[in-house]
Parts: sequence; C-alpha cells; structure tokens
Amino acid sequence: MALSTSHASVFLTTTILALLLAVSPITCWRPWPHLKPNSSGLLYDSSKKFEGSSEFVHLRYHMGPVLTGNITVHTIWYGRWQKSQKKIIREFINSISAVHAPHPSVAGWWKTVQLYTDQTGANISHTVQLGQEKNDRFYSHGKSLTRLSIQSVIKSAVTARSKPLPISPRDGLYLLLTSDDVYVQDFCGQVCGFHYFTFPSIVGYTLPYAWVGNSAKLCPGVCAYPFAVPTFMPGLKALKSPNGDVGVEGMISVIAHEIAELATNPLVNAWYAGQDPSAPVEIADLCEGIYGTGGGGSYTGQMLIDHDNATYNMHGIRRKYLVQWVWNHLVSYCTGPNALDQ
Repeated sequence: MALSTSHASVFLTTTILALLLAVSPITCWRPWPHLKPNSSGLLYDSSKKFEGSSEFVHLRYHMGPVLTGNITVHTIWYGRWQKSQKKIIREFINSISAVHAPHPSVAGWWKTVQLYTDQTGANISHTVQLGQEKNDRFYSHGKSLTRLSIQSVIKSAVTARSKPLPISPRDGLYLLLTSDDVYVQDFCGQVCGFHYFTFPSIVGYTLPYAWVGNSAKLCPGVCAYPFAVPTFMPGLKALKSPNGDVGVEGMISVIAHEIAELATNPLVNAWYAGQDPSAPVEIADLCEGIYGTGGGGSYTGQMLIDHDNATYNMHGIRRKYLVQWVWNHLVSYCTGPNALDQ
C-alpha cells in the first residue's frame, strides 16, 4: 500500500533532515570503526550467551501497512557487476520462498518475518520473488551517492525510455545494489545498507526501497564481517565464506536485513521500537550481529561449518548463506530458521 502524495509530503517535512543525517541505532553489534576494541571481550568467541532477548525492547505496531501481498523485488545493479556475483544474490532472493530447501533454510528464517501482521490481522506474505532488473553499469549519477541521489537513481530506473522497471507501490520493493567502487553517504562508518520510501517530489511515486553496497574494497572488515575483520582487531581471524566472494557474502545478510524490515515497516509507520519514526529500531536492527543460538553482544552465536570449512547458518535452493536472525515479537527475542523451520 502506498501513501498518498499529500501524506507523503507531510513525512517529507519531518524526515528530510533525518534522511540526510540520521542513522537508525544499532542495538547489537558490528565492528564499526568508532567502536575500536580495547579488550578481548569483543572477539566473537567470547559468548554473552543470550539471543538478543530483553524486557526493555518495546517493539510496537504503529498501524501502518505491511506487505501482505506477494512481494516482488525489482533490482537495480549500479556499477560493474560480475555474473557470478549477480547469481549469488538472485539465488538468495529466490530462496526466501523455497520451502523445499534443506533445513535450516532461508525460507524457515522468513517464517519469523511472516509472523508480523497488519491491523486486519493479515500476515506478511510468504511469497518473495525476483522481479525485473535494471543495469546502470555506467554510473549514471557518479561514483559517490547521497541518500537523495539514490532516489534519483531509482527515478532513472522507473522512467527509463528502454525497459523501465515497473511501478509497483503496493507489492514491489526496489533494491539498489552498488558495486565495490561506489561510495554512498554514511557507508562503512555508520551503515552497510538502509531502507526508506521514495518521495513523490523526486521520483513521482511513493515506493519502498533499499540500498545495499558491496564493501569489498571500502570496508570489508565492517560490512562483510565475520568473513573479513577490521585491521584494528588483530587477534581475530576471518571466517571462510560459503560462496567464495567476501563482499557479496557480506551483502547477503544486509539484503536479508533490509527486505525483512521493508516487509514489516515499508513506509516507516508500522512495526518498530522507539519514539522517533525517522530513526526507528526495527526487527533486524534488534538482532544485528546475531547468527545463531547463544548470540549476543559481540558473539555471533553457534554457526555451521561446511566440509570445506566455510561458515554458514542456513540453506538456500542450491547454496549456503550466513544471514542474521530477526526479532520475534511473540517471544521477545531473536529467532532463526530452526525455531519455525518445519
């Protein structure tokens, strides 16, 4: 469901500064540069033995729409992408609805997202499918993007003369993926990805969208952790990634994070914690850095090891992935695929 133009204009006034400057707070853990460790307590083998549970988390429903219809993800590939990289990401998105994948599965992880409802009691859709794609291999808006210029990239994709992306405000999500040579405002220092909705004054429509960047060249130790580690943590060894591309592996968990939050809070007026809708704490924010049982603090939780020593925590259709858990509001802690993967 989309906001009307007049409703969106009210949001524009109150959120434009936040869009440019503010970042949603992270309640769990990622090795951000401003959190340089001075103790071994930040190593991922120092378990805090909790899974994000807290009596102080007050995730509430604010009566806005959630995505109850079949969800279609329209992808914009910004910059230079290898075919193998696109394949890893496409297969992950297709795995969200792949109920016959081996357990624990990406589809089992999505079942926690499906627990969220709108004001009629309708649940988030089971179906997430790939839609149309647009390639922007010549960096139409440059190699340094702001939060507002990201919306201009989306406008270019939906208004292109040749094969524009469809306009689907009710059930479409627009996923802008930037290659490893593109910098985006706040990338690496405060965010690895974010989601919002487009402004009619820029794009012409209110469309839920997410941006996720490939951190391979800029900050793999932050945004591809734990498959890369920051230089300021010399005692920590990077884990082996399951698909052989550290930058894209890091993107997978962030893409999952943003799609889960877009489904439950597409117009920033549905499911979130906190009092400020311009900087909401959402269902994936509450589980940042938690990938398995026992996770919390800087400990990732118990994960699985493949026969070639690659680390993962869930199966897709043909691949294995490492994806962070999401907040289960029915039990008030983070859950992964094992809880509902039946």
